[in-house]
Amino acid sequence: MSIGRLSRILLNMENLTKASLTALKESKYVKPLTLSFEQNGTQRTWDFLEVHDSVAIIIYNVSNSKLVFVKQFRPPVYVMSIPASERTDNIDVKKYPAHLGFTLELCAGIVDKKLSLAEIASEEILEECGYKVHHNQLERVSSYRSGVGTTGSEQTLYYCEVTDEMKENKGGGVEDEIIDVIEMSVPEIREFMKKEHILSPPSFLYAMQWFLANKQV
Repeated sequence: MSIGRLSRILLNMENLTKASLTALKESKYVKPLTLSFEQNGTQRTWDFLEVHDSVAIIIYNVSNSKLVFVKQFRPPVYVMSIPASERTDNIDVKKYPAHLGFTLELCAGIVDKKLSLAEIASEEILEECGYKVHHNQLERVSSYRSGVGTTGSEQTLYYCEVTDEMKENKGGGVEDEIIDVIEMSVPEIREFMKKEHILSPPSFLYAMQWFLANKQV
C-alpha cells in the first residue's frame, strides 16, 4: 500500500465532524436488564446488558512473519475518554478528536448467524482482513467471559496462519464499517504491550500472551 493511499484511509477514518450523546431508547445489539436476587440473606440487584456472544481470531501471516490486527473507532472508548462534565448532547470534536477512540484489536465479530463459531470466524477474517481461511484451518484456543460486571457474554478465541497468497481482498469490513488492517512484527507487538496506556481490550492482551507463549518461533 502506498503512503499516499494509507494517508487517505487514515484521514477518512479520523474525519469526525459531528458527535452527539443521547440516552439509549432501543437497540438490536444490547438489552438492558436487572437481576434481583438474595445472596447470603441480603437482597441485591445488578444491572447489566444482554449482548451477543462473539468470536476473535489471532492471525499470523507466515509470509512476512507479522500478526494481523484491525484498527477502528470505538464510540464507547471515545466517549469515556472525555471528562464526564463535557459528555454533553453535542461533543466538541475539535477539542476531543477521533483518535481518542481508536483501538487496536483482533479480528472479531458477533455471533448472530446460524453457523458454527468457526464458520463465523472464517467469514470475519475475509470481511475484515481480506484473507480466505477455511473454518477447518482454525485452531480453537479457548472461550472466556467478557465484561463480567456489565455483559457476561462469551467470546471464543481462534488462531490461524495465513500467507500472502490467501489474500483475496483488502478487507476493511462490510456495509458501514470503517476498519484499517494493521500488521505488526513480534518485536513491535512486544513494545506495544509495554505501554502504560494501551488502547486495546483485555482479550487482545490475553491473545498476544498466548501467541507469544505457544506460537512464537
